[in-house]
Parts: sequence; structure tokens; C-alpha cells
Amino acid sequence: MSCSPFDVKDYFFGELSPQDRRTVDLHLTACPKCQEELDALNLTQNALLMVRDEEPPSRIAFVSDKVFEPRWYQSLWNSGPKMAFASSALLAAAILVHGFELNRPVAQVMKAPQPAITEAEVATRVEAAVQKAVAESEARQAAKLQQVAQQQKKMEVDYKMQMLQVADAYRMLRRMIPPSYRAAANFVPGEGQ
Repeated sequence: MSCSPFDVKDYFFGELSPQDRRTVDLHLTACPKCQEELDALNLTQNALLMVRDEEPPSRIAFVSDKVFEPRWYQSLWNSGPKMAFASSALLAAAILVHGFELNRPVAQVMKAPQPAITEAEVATRVEAAVQKAVAESEARQAAKLQQVAQQQKKMEVDYKMQMLQVADAYRMLRRMIPPSYRAAANFVPGEGQ
């Protein structure tokens, strides 16, 4: 981006004819914006030239290399007849154990019947829970109110201390100002003339 009729980048890279180059030279002496752009291009070129050339490594490990490795269960599954024999033996053992479990008598546990809860008991429990929640809420509100009152008292004390400090500073300044200046400061134009 440049305000001259030619692009400063073309000038920087030497892509202009000699006559156009002279025109841009004259423009650069008068335009600080274009001169700043040229300085930025020089700075960028210098920064790039300072970066040393390095040879890329011959073997670069990619994250995707691990994607193509077989999973642990795939390597076990493909391990051949040993794995097939082991899995069939395990399946046969599981079937036998399950068969013995089905033939074993199951002890029935009798559950005691739960007493029915009446509406009055429910209402009593709900009322107690509501009263407890209200009491806890009121206690929290009282604690917050007390905390706010303490903060307000502290602010009032701080305010009074600051006012006393200001009054002391004012008195000290009044003593430091000569009486003739004080009389001139009390003079209001238009009064007493």
C-alpha cells in the first residue's frame, strides 16, 4: 500500500524502470508514510537474512506413525492357534461355572414390610424441614447484616479520620500562608468597590 503512483514493494525489489525509480525516490523524500513502509521492508529483509540455514532432519517422526501400529488386542488376536485355544478354553470354563451356579438353590430373603407413611407424618416432616430451612436462612441473613453494619462502622471511622487529617492539613497550610496573601485570596472582584 503506497500513496505514490508506484508500489513501494516494486521499488524495494528493484522491479521498476530507472525513470520510475527516480520518481519514487523523489516521492520517498517527501512522504514519511512511504518511507516508513520502506523501512519496514528493510527490517523484514534483515531479520530474514539473520536466520541461519539448517538442513532438515533425514527422518521426521510423524504423529500418524503410531496410528498404523497394531493395537495390543489386535496383536493378541492375530497371534495364531495358541490364542484360539486359550480363548476357547476360557469360554468352556465360563459355561461350566455358569451351569453350576444355576443348579445351586437360592436362599430367599424375606424383607420386612415397610410401614405405610400417613399424610399427617409427611406434612409434619415437610413443616419441620421448611422451618429448619427458614431458620438457617434467617441466621445467614442476620450474619450478613451484622457484617455489613461492622463494615459501615469501619467506613464511618475511616471517614472521620480522613476528615481530621484534612482539617489538620488545612490548618497547617493556613499557618504557612502569609496574612497578606490570605487577605488577597478573600478579595472578590465587584464586592466592596
